[in-house]
Amino acid sequence: MGSLAAVTSPPYDVVVRPDGLRHLETADPHNIVRLILPQAATAADRHRQAAETLRRWQEERILAADPEPALYVYEQRGEGILQRGLIGALRLTPREEGIVLPHEDVMPHIIEDRAALMRSAGANLEPLLFSYRGNGDGTEGAAGVIERVTTTEPLLSTTTEDGYAHRLWAVTDADDLAVIDADLSHQHALIADGHHRWATYLRLHAEQPAPGPWDFGLVLLVDTARYPLRVRAIHRLLHQLPASRALAALGDAFRVRTLEGSLQDALDALARAATEPGNNAFVLAGDGRFHLLDRPDPALLARTVPGDRPRAWRELDATVLHSLLLEHVWQVPDDPEHIGYIHDTAAVVAQAERHDATAVLMHPVHEDVVRELAEQGVTMPRKSTSFGPKPATGLVLRSLALD
Repeated sequence: MGSLAAVTSPPYDVVVRPDGLRHLETADPHNIVRLILPQAATAADRHRQAAETLRRWQEERILAADPEPALYVYEQRGEGILQRGLIGALRLTPREEGIVLPHEDVMPHIIEDRAALMRSAGANLEPLLFSYRGNGDGTEGAAGVIERVTTTEPLLSTTTEDGYAHRLWAVTDADDLAVIDADLSHQHALIADGHHRWATYLRLHAEQPAPGPWDFGLVLLVDTARYPLRVRAIHRLLHQLPASRALAALGDAFRVRTLEGSLQDALDALARAATEPGNNAFVLAGDGRFHLLDRPDPALLARTVPGDRPRAWRELDATVLHSLLLEHVWQVPDDPEHIGYIHDTAAVVAQAERHDATAVLMHPVHEDVVRELAEQGVTMPRKSTSFGPKPATGLVLRSLALD
């Protein structure tokens, strides 16, 4: 792995385990994790440390500004996936204009922390992942520019330790930029990954008394008509609920079956159950075994799931989990002390078993369902989806002091 890969990181919310954070910090003294997840005794110290580190890296030319304004074509390749998109500063618009479509609720304490960090650093430290649906065949508009640019020598290329190859090209030609602007100006963008950071962008923008660099936020735009995103689930870790107690409290709320075999066998059983029409299914872990929950009691669903939302929302696994199980059956408060959100399946199971907690494994939602709800202005329960592959953090930053 080259030195460039050693300074990159996954997005801040994917670096969930202390061992992952330590690994990144020791990979290189200039790893971007020192900016997005600085380590200090207090929040104020963390944010101040990130700002000082960013300033020092700029002074030492560890980070250098490009000589002219640009958009960036970004490519990721790995695990049979090819994804290409455009990284740039997107003008912030009020939600009612419907240009940017969120689909998940957010947690205020995360926005507070991210806002303080960005405010101190004066920078957008990592691009958000947005998707849109292009109409062309790849020969015209933004898609045509992207395809042509990727036949030239990249500005940088590297392969990260997860096996993904990353390439980046700068687009500075005025005609190309005009073509991209004209093509994308009428598109609607779905927030695939980065709801909290988008809400942070809007909050920081609202604080400014006059137009300026806070009117924009750094994003990666991917045309999913050409490059479909992969959608994965985000699992729940119920810190203070042992699996034995979670199972005992279920009663007749769900059909419960203890599964034989490995974690992969359990995930396969979950996938099969989730494909049954109208079925909500989960796998519980934490006691050394896997338990499949499915076929929830219809009467209990009717009593616990709010009826004032579209049917697609009412039937979401995340809706049923939060409304029926977390709120009604288990009575688990919706706060970080009680619920953790973890992307990695093996990691959430290991933590549940280590700490006598409960892991709730989820099945992913299809992107079309997400977009349908977002276009109706209906948000899903927080951390309902994980779109990817996510852009590597550390390849493109946006300093507001330079805009």
